[in-house]
Amino acid sequence: MTLSPEQTQAAKRQAKPFLRVLDGEIVSPPPVWMMRQAGRYLPEYREVRAGIGSFLEFCYTPDAAVEVTLQPLRRFGFDASILFADILVIPDALGQNVTFKEGEGPVLEPIRDLSGLDKLDVGGVVGNLAPIFETLRRLSVEIPKTTGLIGFAGSPWTVAVYMVEGRGRTECERARGWAYRAPAEFQKLMDILVDATSAYLIEQVKAGAEALQLFDSWAGVLSVEQFRSLVIEPTRRIVENVRKSAPDVPIIGFPRQGGIMIPEYVTETGVDGVSLDHSVPFDWAMREIPETCVLQGNLDNRLLVVGGDALDRGVDTILEQTRDRRFIFNLGHGIVPQTPPENVARVIERIRGSG
Repeated sequence: MTLSPEQTQAAKRQAKPFLRVLDGEIVSPPPVWMMRQAGRYLPEYREVRAGIGSFLEFCYTPDAAVEVTLQPLRRFGFDASILFADILVIPDALGQNVTFKEGEGPVLEPIRDLSGLDKLDVGGVVGNLAPIFETLRRLSVEIPKTTGLIGFAGSPWTVAVYMVEGRGRTECERARGWAYRAPAEFQKLMDILVDATSAYLIEQVKAGAEALQLFDSWAGVLSVEQFRSLVIEPTRRIVENVRKSAPDVPIIGFPRQGGIMIPEYVTETGVDGVSLDHSVPFDWAMREIPETCVLQGNLDNRLLVVGGDALDRGVDTILEQTRDRRFIFNLGHGIVPQTPPENVARVIERIRGSG
């Protein structure tokens, strides 16, 4: 019997525990992947990285990006794989000067007024990011049939922070101040980023992404008022835009350190899942976040460095608390470079022995 295209697609999704959870099932043991699972903690990653000049060149080289995306799958058999790229490809594609300095991280030529916004190449984003779509097309063929493929982008507020401040690791004073002082001007930047991010994610889906994640790493610095206008509202617009083109592709939001605003974020944006940082207690999240939303998270990435009994207890506590909920196991933030790979393997083994 020949399956219809719809039946074939459904069968492919059913083979992937990560997508089954997002499609409505409670899966035991839960699927697991980790933010920054492709990274400097793996010697094979460092070997590939050493052969490429700049970090952005790395992101724009499909051969290298595909290889490092596949590396943690070969080692650990994660249930999902996330595209290897960076949230700052959007300002780079818009024409802002973006560099990555060793030991310092990203450095951007800051934009702090309307004249800087007027220089951005708003229409060139999709064309400038063609190498990333090629990486996704290749990954969609090369990843295991049981592995979900995640595309991603930085959320507008977090990307705006880097564009305005010129770097990370700040209290976002200039970005927050501009948004308070001249909200109409700052809104122009947010509108540019909503449109660029929406187009970028839609193209990722066309290239093979089966789910999407929006990273709002600087959400936690905002007041309630600004959280609503700069985190919730732009995310809602992106979700709405993407769903016009790809109504069946699940979207996970990550408003890091959003705290008590997370339930409102979930309800107002319409995301299918929400990733929780390690400061959010699961007993609270289970009560306050609607059951229609998949929970993802939230092992402290420092426990992954420490390992041993402390790591085992952290994993077991999360598994016990989320047993009756649609849930994807992850970290509260990304894997840090000093993480021993054997501790990652230990987590995977413990999760899969719990079902």
